[in-house]
Amino acid sequence: MNDSLIRADGRRWDQARRVRITPGCQPYAEGSAIIEMGNTSVLCAASVEEQVPRWMRGRGTGWVTAEYDMLPRATSTRRPRDRDSGRTASRSQEIQRLIGRSLRAATDLGALGERAIYLDCDVLQADGGTRTAAVTGAFVALSLALGSLVEAQKLDRVPLLCSVAAVSVGLTGDKLLLDLDYSEDSTADADFNIVMTDAGSVVEIQGTAEGNPFPSHRVGEALALAARGMEPLFAAQRAVLR
Repeated sequence: MNDSLIRADGRRWDQARRVRITPGCQPYAEGSAIIEMGNTSVLCAASVEEQVPRWMRGRGTGWVTAEYDMLPRATSTRRPRDRDSGRTASRSQEIQRLIGRSLRAATDLGALGERAIYLDCDVLQADGGTRTAAVTGAFVALSLALGSLVEAQKLDRVPLLCSVAAVSVGLTGDKLLLDLDYSEDSTADADFNIVMTDAGSVVEIQGTAEGNPFPSHRVGEALALAARGMEPLFAAQRAVLR
């Protein structure tokens, strides 16, 4: 359907941007990584606390959660910090909840014990796909933090059930595009953010029509395209977690 389509950056319609993950970029954090997907760059840091939030105490299970923000000059014009308005922006809240849900799906919270891991995801440079990059990079930071607990003999094993990663898919006219940059995302008729495990299971699908509604069969097509785009992400994760 899209075989002859070449995008502005030279990619095919079904080709993701180059991904690079650099682990250990914040030595004081129990786990950290910078993920770059094209021109999008996100710093992910995992912090371990030896207690869970008060509302979870006594349950014998752990907690994994996330915070997300964008540095003021991550975009072409300065974006005020959330603190300037006195509250977390609704977009940031939505994204950090997505990241938290995605990482909890990959974690054996019972085996984690009554401790919490906080993932701070800060966008250094934004060119589309910041939330999907944050999920993919935060998994690496989480894995490294869990590994540090094993090394410290606080855990017998790394309590992970699977790997998780995320990628975007856009619908422009009748054409599907994998891993949108900002210019594509800002003009797409619909966009999807899809989180999957390395076993091919779906963790979450976010899909929105920006204008006219789209046929329901496009959801399945978008999911299939996202699944094809996951393997380079899982390969990049494996390469730094060996």
